[in-house]
Amino acid sequence: MPRYFFHLRDGDDVLLDLEGRDLSCLQAVAAVTLEEARAIIAHDARDREIRLTYRLAVEDETGQPVHRLDFEDAIAMVRRIPVR
Repeated sequence: MPRYFFHLRDGDDVLLDLEGRDLSCLQAVAAVTLEEARAIIAHDARDREIRLTYRLAVEDETGQPVHRLDFEDAIAMVRRIPVR
């Protein structure tokens, strides 16, 4: 089973995933990427600051990029509708 690495990026800064995950296909990669991004966003929300500038960049075992998810694409922002 192929191994994929989920690196957290913010501009030029990067937090490397040194362990990676074994996943069966690119559909699984996309699903795990979305799940991980939302988990980080949820954690940040508890600290009262969500950084939508982050992204997860996924690479395969050879270092080739296979998927990317910007955090702003992982959630939908819904603002309150003004009460009349």
